[in-house]
Amino acid sequence: MTVIIKASDLKFRYPRDVPNRTAPKFSGLPDPSPFNRHDLYEVLPILSAAMNGLASKDGEILHLLEDILNEMPGFIRTREDVYDYLLGSADECLRR
Repeated sequence: MTVIIKASDLKFRYPRDVPNRTAPKFSGLPDPSPFNRHDLYEVLPILSAAMNGLASKDGEILHLLEDILNEMPGFIRTREDVYDYLLGSADECLRR
């Protein structure tokens, strides 16, 4: 299952870093590149990957991931660390 997320699917609005729009984005692990949490073009691929990692198409889970992303500590800076944090945190939240 491959989940593709569009900006209209998101709960929050994110600025666009247009000059870096065509720069390579997250495509899987490992990826030690820095993550810009304030760039829609960075946020979309990482959330898509996390949704695929959770095997979910549920919009509520997407919004949960956004909440986690927006509350994520500032010391988490690389794409691979953001991805791992999103999956780990979502997994904890979804355990009932």
